[in-house]
Amino acid sequence: MSKEVTLILPPSNYKFDEAMKTLRTNLIFCGSSVRTVMFTSTQPNEGKSEVAFSLAASMAQMGKKVLFVDTDIRKSVLLNRYHLSVEVPGLSEYLSGQISKEDVVCETNVENLHVIFAGTVAPNPAELLEEAAFGRLLEEARAEYDYIIVDTPPVGTVIDGAIVGKQCDGVAIVAESGAVSYRALQKVKEQMERSGCRILGVVLNKVNVNKGSYYNTYYNKYGYGEYYGEANKN
Repeated sequence: MSKEVTLILPPSNYKFDEAMKTLRTNLIFCGSSVRTVMFTSTQPNEGKSEVAFSLAASMAQMGKKVLFVDTDIRKSVLLNRYHLSVEVPGLSEYLSGQISKEDVVCETNVENLHVIFAGTVAPNPAELLEEAAFGRLLEEARAEYDYIIVDTPPVGTVIDGAIVGKQCDGVAIVAESGAVSYRALQKVKEQMERSGCRILGVVLNKVNVNKGSYYNTYYNKYGYGEYYGEANKN
């Protein structure tokens, strides 16, 4: 395994942490066959990567061994968001045969959480993700980790997520409240179903707490609003 990296996480927030606990509980109740979970959205800036990484960290903190895989080889936000100050090789280098699996997995300062970063921006991300090496990577990871959380680019804008979905047990779609149409969400749902990936549910994000809601909602002061996970609904 490559060197340990230190991620600078945002300060703890009770309501946000409770939201993540609710989401992870929903995921656990999907059953033991759902262990490789992909997160996507219809468009950029819906908070997908933040939700996915926070869930991975929350599951690690409860004692689960978790691998977070950033497959956004086009435009990853992970390094900047968590203020990583060192350069690390990533998924693009692994899939192009430049490094081994042992060199691509990073240990973090969050106990039980390992990360595969996206790596260098590649000119052919979809082709790289279709490589057999990606499927083998996830298959081998299933033998080592309790859960694998996979962050992908928005399915509504590029095909990468649909390619990744073929290798996952299920997908959670992050949707920004009031910003995404029903038609756009339905299109993403249909595209993921065509790839053979089970739809676990929708995480409703950036909900206005002042309007109230029928659902259990949680405020996140970091600007990612509220979360409602429907992990058991298809």
